Amino acid sequence: MSVGTGPSPGAKGTDDTELAPSAPSTDDAGNAQQVGATAAHSPNELLDEGVSVGRPAAAAAVSPSLAAGASVIMAGRKRGEFLHYIVRNRKLMFGLSVELVFVLAAIFGPLVAPYTSAGDSSPAGVPLKDQCTAFFCASGLTSHPSVHHLLGMTYFGGDVLSIMLGSLRETYMVGFLGALVAGVIGLTLGFSAGWRGGWLDEVLQLFTNIWITMPALVLLIVVLAFAPPGWRNVWFEGLFIGATSWPWVARAVRAQTFALRERDFVDLARLSGKRGPSIVIKDIAPNMASYLFLVFVLLFAGAMLISVSYDFLGLGPANVVSLGDMMNSAMIWSALNFKAWWWFIPPGAAMTLIVASLYISNIGLDEVFNPKLRES
Repeated sequence: MSVGTGPSPGAKGTDDTELAPSAPSTDDAGNAQQVGATAAHSPNELLDEGVSVGRPAAAAAVSPSLAAGASVIMAGRKRGEFLHYIVRNRKLMFGLSVELVFVLAAIFGPLVAPYTSAGDSSPAGVPLKDQCTAFFCASGLTSHPSVHHLLGMTYFGGDVLSIMLGSLRETYMVGFLGALVAGVIGLTLGFSAGWRGGWLDEVLQLFTNIWITMPALVLLIVVLAFAPPGWRNVWFEGLFIGATSWPWVARAVRAQTFALRERDFVDLARLSGKRGPSIVIKDIAPNMASYLFLVFVLLFAGAMLISVSYDFLGLGPANVVSLGDMMNSAMIWSALNFKAWWWFIPPGAAMTLIVASLYISNIGLDEVFNPKLRES
């Protein structure tokens, strides 16, 4: 059947003479080739090429429903490729697996701990603290790792495994709060300096350079010396860590904002009448989403490491037990001298694995987000 607009074969003209069948025109032949070519392709390939079956090439306008279907298919392909690279990235899967174990232990550990963190009892029902002297148990075997106490006991009868499961939650809380505070401050100052530029950029950079030179440890000692006793809690430690960890975030976000604000999509947003804050939030920040996620992972790991360091020095919260506080207690009661390795090695190894797995996951995420670094 002819695709053109001419009369079909066998039709009658106005002079009652039979019209001869018209030969297919050049356009008809091209259309036939187009239909034949599309028939050899799969529907997904046709959607990628924007070809409509049975229509001429000049009139192959994609319908709204076909365009919507193509966009859904392309979005599904991108998600599938992203998940493919996530699953195949060994660094990311290893880091996430280790981190997931500790996160679950922090959430459900205190609920399934074999003993409480204080006043533990032996299987016979006698409090272990009554069996121990001031520094170590009268019977050296009672404090070693055993079937009933997998990670051993402290000198005062505390089950190390139970104490460590309870301290994981506090360590994660301080790390998350510190990363959140540092991220909010760093992103606000970085976006402001990078977008506005000029005198505001100079003032914020001067403030950042001054703040980054302040010794955080000395500042914490001075603050705690004059602060009320009630300030030594998880909230204060997280806020302090966040308030002293943001400068490098502000610098990095400022540099990225400087580079993105010269792009064409930002110029189009300006021409459309958007204001500066709207452009930063809706146009620039989404283009930095993967980078900002990596920044938060680094802040999270760094905040936990700093909190454990403060707790080990005795500057952490006074009403909770953390991994750093466990190692501080082991140091105070000379666990190393008495070769009570089970008191300080488990919390130290747990903190090392937590931070190392976050850093390894960060490297894997960088490889997933960056096409040039993806593993084949």
